Amino acid sequence: MDHFDQIRADGIETYLDEHQNKELLRFITCGSVDDGKSTLIGRLLYDSKLIYEDQLEALEADSAKVGTQGDKLDLALLVDGLAAEREQGITIDVAYRYFSTKARKFIVADTPGHEQYTRNMVTGASTAEAAIILLDARKGILTQTRRHTYICTLLGIRHLVLAINKMDLVDYSEQVFQETEAAYKELAKSLGAGDVTCIPVSALEGENVTNASDKMPWYDGKSLMQVLETMPIDDLDTTRPFRMPVQWVNRPSADFRGFSGFIPSGAVHVGDAITVEPSGKQSTIKSIHGPTGECDSARAGQSVTLCFDDEIDASRGDIIAAQAGAPKSADQFRATIVWMHEEPMLPGRSYIMKIGAKIVPVTLAEPRHKVNVNTFEELPAPTLELNDIGVTNIHLDHAIAFDPYGENRQTGGFVIIDRITNDTVGAGLLDFALWRSDNVKWQDLDVDKNARAAAKSQKPCVVWFTGLSGSGKSTIANVLETKLHAAGKHTYLLDGDNVRHGLNKDLGFTDADRVENIRRVTEVSRLMTDAGLLVMVSFISPFRSERRMARDAMAEGEFIEVFVDTPLEEAERRDVKGLYAKARAGEIKNFTGIDSPYEEPLSPDVHIETTKCTVEDAADQIMAELRSRGRLD
Repeated sequence: MDHFDQIRADGIETYLDEHQNKELLRFITCGSVDDGKSTLIGRLLYDSKLIYEDQLEALEADSAKVGTQGDKLDLALLVDGLAAEREQGITIDVAYRYFSTKARKFIVADTPGHEQYTRNMVTGASTAEAAIILLDARKGILTQTRRHTYICTLLGIRHLVLAINKMDLVDYSEQVFQETEAAYKELAKSLGAGDVTCIPVSALEGENVTNASDKMPWYDGKSLMQVLETMPIDDLDTTRPFRMPVQWVNRPSADFRGFSGFIPSGAVHVGDAITVEPSGKQSTIKSIHGPTGECDSARAGQSVTLCFDDEIDASRGDIIAAQAGAPKSADQFRATIVWMHEEPMLPGRSYIMKIGAKIVPVTLAEPRHKVNVNTFEELPAPTLELNDIGVTNIHLDHAIAFDPYGENRQTGGFVIIDRITNDTVGAGLLDFALWRSDNVKWQDLDVDKNARAAAKSQKPCVVWFTGLSGSGKSTIANVLETKLHAAGKHTYLLDGDNVRHGLNKDLGFTDADRVENIRRVTEVSRLMTDAGLLVMVSFISPFRSERRMARDAMAEGEFIEVFVDTPLEEAERRDVKGLYAKARAGEIKNFTGIDSPYEEPLSPDVHIETTKCTVEDAADQIMAELRSRGRLD
């Protein structure tokens, strides 16, 4: 019975009520080029009778124009929506399609098979409960099959369905199926995969897709559709500990204060003892408010508002959890990272981490290794490039509540965002908290920054000089320190060249090394301000992101960015070391302004145009800024 027959038999209201309460299964399809992913999804849609008349007309027209099945309908065109996909016959982007049967609703993501689109596959797999991995019965298990299976298991997909497609091209051979099934189950076992089902199908002919095939009587298992309709949906398992990340503090009036969010796991009841992490504050559930009003309980898959018996604080991004089995809190982790941007990961750079509704600055360490997703080999890697998957340590500005990704995908998965462009550059899985996250604590001291500064009769700050090589940064910084010293101030000048003789002598001039160079100097500067000093920092510091990181590391008002603005041609003319000439000749690589970029400050605190003023004038301009901020009082 199709949807229209059911509506005619039961009535529209009965149909809609049943449809509203059906379970939803999200799954992905993946496989090598020409394995038939798009054709399979098209067959599911076609056989489910969920193609509208205008879509069918468009499919018939497209099949005649760009189809590959002769006079037959090319069902792959129902999914391959991009012009480039249709022209090349490959899947490039993730295509989502919705369909339903009498038993269940489905959202399927058709993901690309090419290795260069690994990030697209990760995007589709991140919300899926099941994966259909296709392979060509004639070719057997390929490198792409291994890669797709690895990614699916990495992202916590516990239900794997191997659709051995194109059985019509091997005469529906039972031997081919059994040999492929045995080899794949061995592969899945080596990767720790959970539930694995193998099905022989012909997506083109519709054999074993929605109904059992009479052309393969030796196969007594379920059809693909039957497997999808009956497999358990893990994310609705209420036996796992209760978790609800706070998405919104609901305060419509002075008499109501609740915390709204989506429940990814577990169940909650009125009267349950809960804790809010990472603060650890505890209370009990006073009331639960759902879409239809107040209720006694709520479970995974629902969005609700919770009210507490006590007026404890909870903020956006905090996790409300059952006191028994509450999540841990930490600020340092081992994590698996999938890099998703054309610009490589820069270890030491500060990014933004978004985990649930929580947003927190994060610094990524140099990868411990990256994984060859075709062979599963662990390889050394100084950074991660587009589509790389690697393991690294990450450091957050403050503690967050979490579960390891393997225990809870929603509270253990995160994305990485560039602080300057707001681009999503990576996705990550929290593996575990580092031991030092719990054991290394900040030691309180009796003599603090205020006491040290008071003893020197000054207010500490960092004057950060940035500009091209040869712009005059060090010269101006030197004159400024001389003036401050003459005024009785306690200072220190950190010069880029001088620091590279000691603290940073192990660093080169790649982008990653430049980031680490500034990260170290930022930490030293912060310690020096804690000592009560006025610190001058003279570094090219070419990237806005690292200068932003340095500013954020200092207390409010303690960071003054000075842009020493000198045109490139003037900096080259002044170059007494001959560095620009060597860079032009190719003798020096990664030289700022020549073959490495310099990102000018967008709104510096002090803008010095060296072609329009003397060094003394520049120093006096900075002194005036220090006085206006009360740093010389």
